[in-house]
Amino acid sequence: MKSSQRFQTPITAKLSALSVLVFLSACTVGPDFQSPAASASQHYDPQAEQRLGQGSEQRITLGSKVSGQWWSSLRSPKLDQLMHRAIDGNLELIAADATIRQAASSVAAAQGALYPQVDFGATAGRERVHNAKEPSVNNFYAIGPRVGFDLDVFGGNKRQIEEQQAFSDLQKHRYEAAYLTLTGNVASQALLVASANAQMQAVEKLLANDAKNLELVRAAHLNGTTTQIDVSLAETRLAQDRTLLPPLAQQRDAARHALSILTGKGPGDWTAPDFDLAEFTLPANVPVSLPSELAHDRPDVRQAEAQLHIASAAVGVATANLYPRVTLSASLAQAASGNGGAALWGFAAGIAGPIFNGGTLKAERQAAVEGYNATLAGYQQTVISSFGQVADTLQAINHDAEEHRAQDDALRAAETSFHLNQQAYAQGENSILQVLEAERAYEQALLGNIRVKTAQYLDTVQLFVALGGNSAGVFEQRLASSETRNTAYQ
Repeated sequence: MKSSQRFQTPITAKLSALSVLVFLSACTVGPDFQSPAASASQHYDPQAEQRLGQGSEQRITLGSKVSGQWWSSLRSPKLDQLMHRAIDGNLELIAADATIRQAASSVAAAQGALYPQVDFGATAGRERVHNAKEPSVNNFYAIGPRVGFDLDVFGGNKRQIEEQQAFSDLQKHRYEAAYLTLTGNVASQALLVASANAQMQAVEKLLANDAKNLELVRAAHLNGTTTQIDVSLAETRLAQDRTLLPPLAQQRDAARHALSILTGKGPGDWTAPDFDLAEFTLPANVPVSLPSELAHDRPDVRQAEAQLHIASAAVGVATANLYPRVTLSASLAQAASGNGGAALWGFAAGIAGPIFNGGTLKAERQAAVEGYNATLAGYQQTVISSFGQVADTLQAINHDAEEHRAQDDALRAAETSFHLNQQAYAQGENSILQVLEAERAYEQALLGNIRVKTAQYLDTVQLFVALGGNSAGVFEQRLASSETRNTAYQ
């Protein structure tokens, strides 16, 4: 019975030691990251929300999310085609795609530390032995595999993997941010092209009126009913209005060049299509997600959260460095020296831990903790700033609607006044100066109407962008779409 107990005791001890190692290997020190709590805010700007929810030209639906491709709400097939071309060809998205894949490879590289490291080594040489009875010169060699395994008892390697994974998530959110910026820029530049074209058409109409007025004044001058001063005034107005066209043409051309660049082409290699404001429809209903949901919709907030996760994992890595590291190693080699040879094997377990390092490791951990606190404050600032951006845009849309109503009234009044003054001048009831002043008022009202309509479109685009533009997960969607296309071609 005693012999049996003596036999079982070493086995029990070995099993106990193995159990301790397994338990310790499951211990990961440092904080486990949790996403920050959602904001308790329920409003961006109550005043703007109330006004945009009560019979305005554009209404918002608070608590609804942007779905699908937000730009399709502008109802422009030409913009839809251009947007897909830009998403496929934009070089910033291509670079962001490669960066994500690079980060994924870094995660895989870090995960390798969780597995045994197997190497193969070989040495060979020639040596001279002096302390033997007869000095001799021998050849020697050793060849065989070596295995090393870090038990990662306190989870330092796991925290490094977590840190790399969070960095990979950060790159995906940067891709989403680039996608959101791209789609917003494409829509905005297309609208600027349309606005410039509309203003140029209005100016050309004004120039036609200027030319008509000049003919009337010259005819009246020949008849002796007007002076050369009236002719000079009409000529000056025509010359002044002609100066309005070049800046508008520059605005149109710059926007078209920007669209070419956004699609990954040079302006000389591909020309963006023309747009007209009549091709677009201002969305009557715009979904607006709640502030508590915005953190999940905006890529910049998701980036800030990923950076917070990286900082949290860095605290775990610095904490694990305070504790010992336990490693196992084994080797098997065929070795020979002189005329003799043998198979050699070895197995060892090692432990190494800090004793005194001048406070370096504790200071590094404290630095990581403070880095986390700073990143947390940055995250909170990003969330608050996103609320402010949405609030600003809501107020802009609200004021755009007010200005648009005022501009419509001003345009109708100016157009009526202009026609009445033209008729009165033709009948000799007023001067050419009165006609030109009425025309100037009409010109300003017409261009103002186009500009405020453009502002309505641009601010609507800005609101979609401020709400995240349904960009969350677009990289995964693009990857799945690419894999589907590749499968179809196989």
